[in-house]
Amino acid sequence: MLAKKQTVPFSGTKEQEESLLKVIAELKDEKGALMPILQKAQDIYGYLPIEVQTIISNETGIPLEKIYGVATFYSQFTLSPKGKYQISVCLGTACYVKGSGDIYNALMEKLGIVGGECTPDGKFSLDACRCVGACGLAPVMMVNGEVYGRLTVDDLDDILAKYE
Repeated sequence: MLAKKQTVPFSGTKEQEESLLKVIAELKDEKGALMPILQKAQDIYGYLPIEVQTIISNETGIPLEKIYGVATFYSQFTLSPKGKYQISVCLGTACYVKGSGDIYNALMEKLGIVGGECTPDGKFSLDACRCVGACGLAPVMMVNGEVYGRLTVDDLDDILAKYE
């Protein structure tokens, strides 16, 4: 069963907005400025919500549709906040054949979120990835880069408890 989509309200600070406006002012007249502006905006906020994209559009004159298109095309950008603990489940062939799909589904249920989302408390975010290069340990998931291998659904509660 898929978790119900949850939205996290935007909570940018005045300091963050001032930092973003400074970055935009420094870069907006350079050729190809959109990518570095988006990268710095994501560094400032941790993600690129529509409110941040709108500021960039208003300040640069670049249409919001183009900004959104770039932000959704490149995998380095995220439109939703990431948790303190970023969980990534490998759904590459070796892991999937050994049950990573079940692990991913169980995590969605346990955390109450779907892939790409963050728990309302900001503690966990969940994403799928393709091959982390640990096929011999399949199925694999990572939490903030720490690899957990040869997983079963029964292992998840103990792993999540480490981060409570």
